[in-house]
Amino acid sequence: MIVRVLGISGSPHRRGNTEQLLDSFLAGAEEAGAKVEKVVISTLTYRSCQGCNACHKTGVCVIKDDFIPLLTQKVPEADIVALASPIYSMSITSELKSFIDRAHTMWALKEKLKKVTYSKEHRASHLGFFIGTAGMDRADIFDYAKPVITAFFNGYGLSYPPDNNITAGAMDRYGGIRGHPTALAEAFEAGKAAVGRLKKED
Repeated sequence: MIVRVLGISGSPHRRGNTEQLLDSFLAGAEEAGAKVEKVVISTLTYRSCQGCNACHKTGVCVIKDDFIPLLTQKVPEADIVALASPIYSMSITSELKSFIDRAHTMWALKEKLKKVTYSKEHRASHLGFFIGTAGMDRADIFDYAKPVITAFFNGYGLSYPPDNNITAGAMDRYGGIRGHPTALAEAFEAGKAAVGRLKKED
């Protein structure tokens, strides 16, 4: 079984703390035998959701840009999807939020048009992960991102239990992700374990 892992970076800072943490997760997945791909939203050409609700009638977004292949092909075809974002103003970045808003088409297909359903088996074999970093060191710093992330994963039938959060706070104190004593290693092992879990269940 070839496990397909898609990492989506919502950070505007190339090769910064969040992208490095995502890279470590993907490296672990690749070592476990997965086929991995990374997409960096800031390198794409895209528009935010226009709120036109055309997808409520068709299930198709009227905007044609770089998000479309991601939303209609790459995410649905992946076995594991990792969304990565630093915390800006207590939530995810505008880049990742724009991507999630455009995934409203999946909500329309699932809830409005009743054209998409996910079995228990599908959810068990498709995993969602949130990978996040934050400068601040407070217990609830990542809590405000989780409802938005959950909504995205629900739309695509991806299981997202509480232990599928790979987060590292206090970046200001540590001087960046490489100063954190465990984050990169933990992300690597999490990627490796996620692939191993799916292979075991196959």
